[in-house]
Amino acid sequence: MDKVPEENFTTHASQTTETRHPSPRTVGELRASGHVERDVRDEIRNNLLTALREGRDPWPGIVGFEATVIPQLERALIAGHDVVMLGERGQGKTRILRTLVGLLDEWTPVIAGSDLGEHPYEPITPASIRKAANLLDDLPIEWRHRSQRYSEKLATPDTSVADLVGDIDPMKVAEGRSLGDPETIHFGLIPRAHRGIVAINELPDLAERIQVSMLNVMEERDIQVRGYTLRLPLDVMVMASANPEDYTNRGRIITPLKDRFGAEIRTHYPLELDDEIAVIEQEADLTATVPTFITEILARFTRYARDHPSIDQRSGVSARFSIAGAETVAAAALHRATVTGEDVAVARVVDLESVVEVLRGKIEFESGEEGRELEILEHLMRKSVADTVRAHLGGIDMASLVTALEDGEPVVTGDRVTAHDLLDSIPDPDSTADVLDQIAQRLDAEAEGERASAVELALEGLYLARRIGKEADESGQTIYG
Repeated sequence: MDKVPEENFTTHASQTTETRHPSPRTVGELRASGHVERDVRDEIRNNLLTALREGRDPWPGIVGFEATVIPQLERALIAGHDVVMLGERGQGKTRILRTLVGLLDEWTPVIAGSDLGEHPYEPITPASIRKAANLLDDLPIEWRHRSQRYSEKLATPDTSVADLVGDIDPMKVAEGRSLGDPETIHFGLIPRAHRGIVAINELPDLAERIQVSMLNVMEERDIQVRGYTLRLPLDVMVMASANPEDYTNRGRIITPLKDRFGAEIRTHYPLELDDEIAVIEQEADLTATVPTFITEILARFTRYARDHPSIDQRSGVSARFSIAGAETVAAAALHRATVTGEDVAVARVVDLESVVEVLRGKIEFESGEEGRELEILEHLMRKSVADTVRAHLGGIDMASLVTALEDGEPVVTGDRVTAHDLLDSIPDPDSTADVLDQIAQRLDAEAEGERASAVELALEGLYLARRIGKEADESGQTIYG
């Protein structure tokens, strides 16, 4: 779900469609329009309360946190607190932070040409103060969309104070300005986020001396660049994310900085199976049809992996694990359809075999489990399939299908077997028609590819229940019989 931003710096668009910005073009027109200045915390608080009052969801795309994380976060924002979010990888921390931009005013006025996007009523840099004093009501303004008021930094050990706060700009010095001139400062990410939100991902990875540079921002709400007497009052909300493992071992948030965050909120993986499925369906970029029961198998597989004692739970099993699994299954289905000439690509149980091979590198195993990784994951996949069969096909009498397999030819499937060939190979179609219809009905399988996928799930369930046999031939095909 969370992607590393290119060059570590990025600005993210709002999830709402932009409307035309207001019309005032000078500070005089702005005052005449009745515009009232609000700091960023007031904006977020008022817009959040308005959304809650009107019954609108302020957190589009956030799944599984409705009763846990979201209420805590909403209380922190209403209180005006800076927030650090703690959670294992792939729990949607960055997704939540990027959603905050939707709580800012859609448009806000800034002094035209100002580096820090200062409010026309409140210039803070020497250049803007001078400009405002000279032009008075004719001071030109621009309108900045909320998508431009969110800044993000992926913390890395090589991040410097200059990156976050600022430093001397040698080009401005070369133009003839003296070193003491405040206008020779090149501002860093935090001051450039003035009147907006700045998010620091993986905060513990920042060197401790760099974290010190954030103390004034968090408490006194200003910055001080080395060698300069200039102190800039900043209106910025600081958000951060951290992995608890880094938080306690490899890296840490220094105590004074941790104390300055008003709220520390713990995230978690989806608590309910339905939420796990919803995350996969929302985030996966699928190149073929993946039936819901296949997605459910992957969701169960992920949840079992999170609980298995042989898998390192401190590093977590990311939501990206199941998302990548769904994308892999879809790719396997499209590959089969392309090779065999099928018109519609639909994922089947046989495609799950590719998931184990592809995903084993995305999780960490406990020491002593070397060489058993595939065995463990294959076991968990079989368990996930069996649970899904019980959940959806329990109560269907499949005796006629078992009898047909015992008395007739086996059913062959594989990554080179089309849905039509699979269905056509089921023996004694007259006696098995009723049970196949029940299976299709339970799994909402209507098209040929979906019916083949449903039948394959039933066959795998019968095999796992030891009612039929299963083996693989030399060509890689799977034979049920």
